[in-house]
Amino acid sequence: MSLGAIPGTGPATSPLPVIRPVKAPKRFADLPTGRTLVMGILNVTEDSFSDGGRYVRADDAIGHGLRMLYAGADIIDVGGESTHPGADFVSPEDERNRVLPVIKALVKAGAIVSIDTMHTSTARAALDAGAHIVNDVSGLTHEPDMPALIAERKVPYVLMHRRGDAQTMVTEANYTDVVAEVLAELTELRDRFLAAGVPASSIVLDPGLGFAKAPEHNWALLRATHKLSALGHPVLIGTSRKRFLGSLLAEAGKPAPPAERDVATAATSALAAAAGAWCVRVHDVESTLDAVKVATAWANPALVPAGTGA
Repeated sequence: MSLGAIPGTGPATSPLPVIRPVKAPKRFADLPTGRTLVMGILNVTEDSFSDGGRYVRADDAIGHGLRMLYAGADIIDVGGESTHPGADFVSPEDERNRVLPVIKALVKAGAIVSIDTMHTSTARAALDAGAHIVNDVSGLTHEPDMPALIAERKVPYVLMHRRGDAQTMVTEANYTDVVAEVLAELTELRDRFLAAGVPASSIVLDPGLGFAKAPEHNWALLRATHKLSALGHPVLIGTSRKRFLGSLLAEAGKPAPPAERDVATAATSALAAAAGAWCVRVHDVESTLDAVKVATAWANPALVPAGTGA
């Protein structure tokens, strides 16, 4: 049966995988343990820096989400508003119209879904539609009623570090000791949610690579993944196709384009996994899943499958 047979999806604009039964968990608590998880990025947006416009239509977004699910993604992260520097604001109503049909279809297919949003109203609607996790990149500027929602629903919540907003965060990348300052600000933000009744077990920390960070800040924070873990919460790392990787891979002073940053993304994701990251957030699921498995085998010899050599 093709995706077009699912009621409400209509004809697809690109070839879609045949829907087949998947042994995907239905609950967050059933996610695999023993290795770093892989979260696939699904941007239902017009202006995301890497794939803006490719998955604006629900059919295309659902098809891409299914491909990532079948490729082995543990979580599909669905967002309807671009958050790169200078991105345009999207109203919560428009955001919901973009993401809710996609979330409903992916949950029906057996995916664990996170909603990538800064808006409490969208987070609530997404949870009502079956989403399992709220991934909020608003940093220190979160909406005042977000803690109450997370406390009420007791769902996993990703607290990301960011200063300013999409229009101002570039000018906020001023640090004396980026690791110490990000740890302190994340701790303060975490404490606000704990005070609102959010269980400590619900909180995931994200250092916000690329958000109010210069390249040297991103590298310093990536090296400090173990220090983030020491705060007592799972850590999410997102390096995927980000500008600091493009700068690293530049030739003749020209940064590598986003589509040519997947190998570097897999490498940094493997390093994050080796340092104890709970999850990595990426565009290219397959290469990163392989990289994470390598990092797991490196750090845990007992998990290496027995074989007969080369």
